[in-house]
Amino acid sequence: MNYLFFVTYALVSIIVYIIALPFLVLFSFKTKYRNSIPARFFLWNNRPLKPNGIWFHSCSFGEAKAIKPLVDELPSDVLRMSTTTNTGFKSINEYTEQSRYLPFESLLFFWIKPQKALVVMEAEFWYLLFALAQKRGAKTLLINARMSDRSFPKYQRIGWLYRLIFKHIDEVYAQTMKDKERLESLGAKNVVVTGNIKLSKLPSVSKELGKPSGLVVCAASTHKGEEGLILKAFADFKKEQKDAKLLVVPRHPERFEKVASEVESFSKKEGLSWHKYSQHEAFESDITVVDRLGELVNIYAISDIVILGGAFEPIGGHNAAEAAQFGCKIISGKHYFNQKDIFDAVEGIAVVEASNLSRRLSQYGVLKPTRIKSKSDISAILKSLKNVL
Repeated sequence: MNYLFFVTYALVSIIVYIIALPFLVLFSFKTKYRNSIPARFFLWNNRPLKPNGIWFHSCSFGEAKAIKPLVDELPSDVLRMSTTTNTGFKSINEYTEQSRYLPFESLLFFWIKPQKALVVMEAEFWYLLFALAQKRGAKTLLINARMSDRSFPKYQRIGWLYRLIFKHIDEVYAQTMKDKERLESLGAKNVVVTGNIKLSKLPSVSKELGKPSGLVVCAASTHKGEEGLILKAFADFKKEQKDAKLLVVPRHPERFEKVASEVESFSKKEGLSWHKYSQHEAFESDITVVDRLGELVNIYAISDIVILGGAFEPIGGHNAAEAAQFGCKIISGKHYFNQKDIFDAVEGIAVVEASNLSRRLSQYGVLKPTRIKSKSDISAILKSLKNVL
């Protein structure tokens, strides 16, 4: 361990924490952060994880779901979970009661207990998280690691920092050979290519939904700025396909009401019917706002066309394989830079400029049903984890 850097980094994180305190107090009153900020920055109802387990840290809802194939292969009594988001917490809480919000770095000194292993998903490069976990006896793993074309130059500019971080990561499991090469150039060691673990075991249908008559268009995992674009394209499409239905599934639950209001205004203007799924679990209206978590895969199973959100704005895209497993026709925007490996593994996705969405949707007849070309192998990760038990 580079003790001079370790001490300097720790002191800087404490100073940043003190400066940020007034802002954190203010933000903690917002509904979106009411649970996460008190837990992460004030340790409110956030006890340390029980020691001597396998500790998984994943940031988002999607990442938390992606670790399920690993979780299913391990004894439940060794599972420890942490996350930084509300949606992530709801997901990890399904695995074990030993689930927590990850505290801010300077608080980890008081919070981290010895664990058998720390497993971190993708790009959560917290120096003190890895350094303290390793110092207290954990084997440290970075899994599903990636370096996109967009982000790699940024990592290179502060490569000295990542070389220090990778000194505290024992094993790295990369998505692609290109990711392996980039990670190794930043100091990663013991790098194995496993493919994207999000493809190792895709989420399955939890309940069968009744498919409405006509073409079903799913606007999946949409973000701010995307619903208006999709609604306009659907209104044009509806003029040709009068029995078509649109199911809008916003990515973040805190936006459910805002999206519902936007859909209500649009529907009145266009003379379309609409409703919220939480009020009526059917798809009889022209437009349904799905304001409930955990339904997206069930909806993919009855969808003919999926307009995949997160890529019409520069968000980075979402997991197209979840829809492709059902052979849905998929339309995506061009900003899928965080999902390039998954897009490469799926055949038939139509990538369009936002301005061409309406025209591409009207050409649905020539769109190809998608299929998954390749999957991943998580056996090396499981072997490493089982070796510490």
